[in-house]
Amino acid sequence: MVTLRELPVEELFGPGHRLCAGCGPAISMRMLTKAFRGPTVVTNATGCVEVASSIYPFNAWGVPWVHTAFENAAATASGIEAGFKALRRKGKLERNVDVIAIGGDGGTFDIGIQALSGALERGHDFVYLCYDNEAYMNTGIQRSGATPHGAATTTSPAGSKIPGKPEWKKDLIGICIAHGIDYAATASIAYWNDYVTKVRKAIEVDGPAVVHVLAPCPLGWRSEPKDTIKIAKLAVQTRFFPIYEYDKGTYRLSIKVPNPKPVEEFLKLQGRFRHLFQPEFADEIRKIQDYVDRNYERIAKLSGEP
Repeated sequence: MVTLRELPVEELFGPGHRLCAGCGPAISMRMLTKAFRGPTVVTNATGCVEVASSIYPFNAWGVPWVHTAFENAAATASGIEAGFKALRRKGKLERNVDVIAIGGDGGTFDIGIQALSGALERGHDFVYLCYDNEAYMNTGIQRSGATPHGAATTTSPAGSKIPGKPEWKKDLIGICIAHGIDYAATASIAYWNDYVTKVRKAIEVDGPAVVHVLAPCPLGWRSEPKDTIKIAKLAVQTRFFPIYEYDKGTYRLSIKVPNPKPVEEFLKLQGRFRHLFQPEFADEIRKIQDYVDRNYERIAKLSGEP
């Protein structure tokens, strides 16, 4: 894994953005840029990071950066990568340029998944980074395909009809792996060296690679800004968000959790789950714990862990 001494001092993200205090996506972007190795172009779908990092006439990015619509970050990355490939073929470009596509969970799990699927199937050489704050935070905290079961959002409010979002979170990495790509991984901003190392590994892959990083949102999770890293760590230590990678057919649990904390430890710091601690919703926490246990065991089994 990368060490502190190996991180570049140069800051390629910020200052100058307008993201919230304690914003997980902002932290994930700064860490992302620490993994860049040379000429890099970023294409960024509409979302929290995009709107808050490019308010005219300001720009927080220290690399060439393209804003794309909600649905087409992967399609834009495909075009950029193909363009550079054509220039190299014609002898007009000598160096390789790394292409990074960035989308939130809304722009990836839901609106952008068609473009992502096409880009992965065509085998474009780029990295897709999904920063996952588990809802459409930029437009008013609406539920997304990444929102976990039981979370209260403005479109899945907790009440007498539903206990927050009734559905379960999509398996984004599983969907990406099914395309036959060489590399995909999950990460957490609480484990910066694992995250930065995985991004660099994804950049060095010859072909498409996907990194899915959990990035808590104090506004939408209704948590204290000072607790962002603490909550990101609890997501891993309760097994709520397993950290693993898939590398050319081999799964590996990157952060093993032999003695997990109860999932309540992760849930209780967030206002979006506050209703689950009322007596009428007690069964929902048991369902979440069962789901978390089964999902971790599934990934551990794929990784060859007992």
